[in-house]
Amino acid sequence: MVAIRPLVSQANPPRISPTLSHHVKPSLESREITLKVLHSKLSRRIGAIATLSSVLLAGDAIFNKEFANGLDFSLVAPEQTIEEAESGIRGHARELLEVKALLDSESWRVAQKELRRSSSLLKQDLFTIIQSKPGRERPPLRKLYEDIFTNISNLDFAARDENASLVRECYKNIVVALDDLFSII
Repeated sequence: MVAIRPLVSQANPPRISPTLSHHVKPSLESREITLKVLHSKLSRRIGAIATLSSVLLAGDAIFNKEFANGLDFSLVAPEQTIEEAESGIRGHARELLEVKALLDSESWRVAQKELRRSSSLLKQDLFTIIQSKPGRERPPLRKLYEDIFTNISNLDFAARDENASLVRECYKNIVVALDDLFSII
């Protein structure tokens, strides 16, 4: 009985009075807990207000039409020159076509990784070249760009599904589109 008593007894046990005429004076500990709770609620409110106001102020700056029109969301690497793109595109196209060995050996996952790596470099080069051309020369290049990267995406999905016949068809389409591209460039 002695071991149970410390667990049950408290310094100031709350007393429930049906008449509400008798109230227990809160202890020092309960006051400290109440102050901590109030302080944490206040800190959270201040933090939420600060966050909300910064989001609203930043939103005005970001979604302001004059500011948004000044941003450039193109795929051209800022440090890449047209000369670098023209010199690198053939090598990146060759790397892309070297994926054939992995596809023939049905190393699907490795082929997908290599396809994604080499195609991203090719995409950057080709987009830089298209952007450097005059407006009247861009449409056929954009069409080839679309053909190449649509077939690359389809090839990636076919490799994921391990569909060998669709992989061969997409690869053949990529080779034809790259040949057409290099005849124009």
